[in-house]
Amino acid sequence: MATKTFEYTVIAGGATQSGKVDGPDAQTVARHLRESGLTPIDIREAPTSLLQRDINIGGSRAKPKDVAVMIRQLATMVNAGLSLLQSITAIADQSSSLALQKVLREVAGDIETGWTLADALAKHPKMFSPVILAMVRAGEAGGYLDAVLSSVAEQLEGELRLRRAIKAAMVYPAVVLIFAFFVVIAMLLFIVPIFEGIFSDLGKELPLPTQILVSLSNFLKIGGLPLALVVAFCGWWWANHRNDLAVREKVDPIKLKIPLVGGLMLKVSLARLSRSIATMSRVGVPIVQTLDIVGETSGNIVVTQAVERVKQQVTRGSALGKAISEEPIFGPMISRMVSVGEDAGALDSMLEKVAEFYDDEVQNATASITSIIEPILIVFVGSIVGGILICLYFPIFQLSTAVE
Repeated sequence: MATKTFEYTVIAGGATQSGKVDGPDAQTVARHLRESGLTPIDIREAPTSLLQRDINIGGSRAKPKDVAVMIRQLATMVNAGLSLLQSITAIADQSSSLALQKVLREVAGDIETGWTLADALAKHPKMFSPVILAMVRAGEAGGYLDAVLSSVAEQLEGELRLRRAIKAAMVYPAVVLIFAFFVVIAMLLFIVPIFEGIFSDLGKELPLPTQILVSLSNFLKIGGLPLALVVAFCGWWWANHRNDLAVREKVDPIKLKIPLVGGLMLKVSLARLSRSIATMSRVGVPIVQTLDIVGETSGNIVVTQAVERVKQQVTRGSALGKAISEEPIFGPMISRMVSVGEDAGALDSMLEKVAEFYDDEVQNATASITSIIEPILIVFVGSIVGGILICLYFPIFQLSTAVE
């Protein structure tokens, strides 16, 4: 068997060490390191070229789907009687995500040194949300970690289904808009200049619509690159600052007021919020602690602020259903369902039904919006392309009329 070079990171004497070692495969290297009294955290084949290193780095981001699958696998293994360390190590060896492999090996190393699972996961906040951490901590304290992990997996899978439904519905409009954008740019940069040369040879004054089109084409030739740089900078700024509190306080309320889309965004937020509260309530997390955590999971600061006000009311002794009823953004259905759930001792079941209801509403609303947007986009794209063609041929029509 061919020998390969592996890069490794291990725990030795309470500190991490890195190095390289030759071996036939990662499993053999890991076994050799353990026999040497070291705790492997990360073992991967050393890149043989700069190109391979770049590919590895580019593909090292864990997707939400990877995390959901990992939680489901962990729940199944723990429920089958495997230890946490065995389960996490096995999942790390099987995972195709480099980032997830690295994190799981670090988690396994922390657990092997005596950390709880919740504390080990808390070192990686970008991969595991506060909701997941609170639920895992409650499951470990109550001795029902396998049930908690199953609930977390169900929650993540529900959110993934909702996200996939929205993305699938938005693919067609996005493709049409991108295609239309490049068609218009191509016409302005390559077609309009050809007609401009023909018109200049005729020596006639161009109609106003054609003059505007020619001016736009000339501007795009000169200012196209600076304009693209400005757009790129705006995109970069938005990607890095969209989660800033000052930005969200201004943008999030506007999102909920956008025709058609605003109502859809609110339903997505309420579905996510209801599912988070239901799952945390099911595993025994206190309601005040739940409200303190789940507000950010809604994805909209308007809903987050409403949850904060509800938490303050509950802290003062108010019933959850009554506190929710005082916030118009939640609507009467949620407050009634929560009140019935509190009286019957089945708050988690009621909120789960609310989440399922909003999931269906989001999917139906998405389908409706798509059916409305499709003909609008066709008319919009046709109007732009047709308008450009009319502006180009308008001088020819005038010339034909003058000749007659």
